[in-house]
Amino acid sequence: MNENGARPARFLASGDRSRPVPAGAAVAELAFCLPDLPDVRDFATVQAVRSGMSQEGLADFLVAVNEVATNAVTHGHATAKAVLRMWTVGRTLVVEIHDEGRWAPGETPGETPPAPYATSGMGLWVARMISSDIKFETGAAGTFITMSFKV
Repeated sequence: MNENGARPARFLASGDRSRPVPAGAAVAELAFCLPDLPDVRDFATVQAVRSGMSQEGLADFLVAVNEVATNAVTHGHATAKAVLRMWTVGRTLVVEIHDEGRWAPGETPGETPPAPYATSGMGLWVARMISSDIKFETGAAGTFITMSFKV
């Protein structure tokens, strides 16, 4: 474990993919790939608790983060690298997951619940149900999914 409470990821995050955050917000960042998903959950747990998230809200929060992080490294790009960034604005914890993939969803992602007996395709729907807000952006810089959680 490092000083942030997480095992080190396999590579360092690259600042050139970062997007602006509110002035004065302290950003915690972790770069990851598929084998690092346990590190993502550990890191997100530490940051959420530091931000004031209740123990009751933590399990659902981790489900949402895990679903989006898993999508990022399984569907994002052939390099399967992603970056998790977290910061707090007032009483809201913001989680941004960025991968290098680009996609053109036919409808707003995560708005349609999965079909009965579905075995996949429910991650973004679950994340939408758990988070207080979720935004999707895709373009030349890749895909950014930003979720907000009340703390």
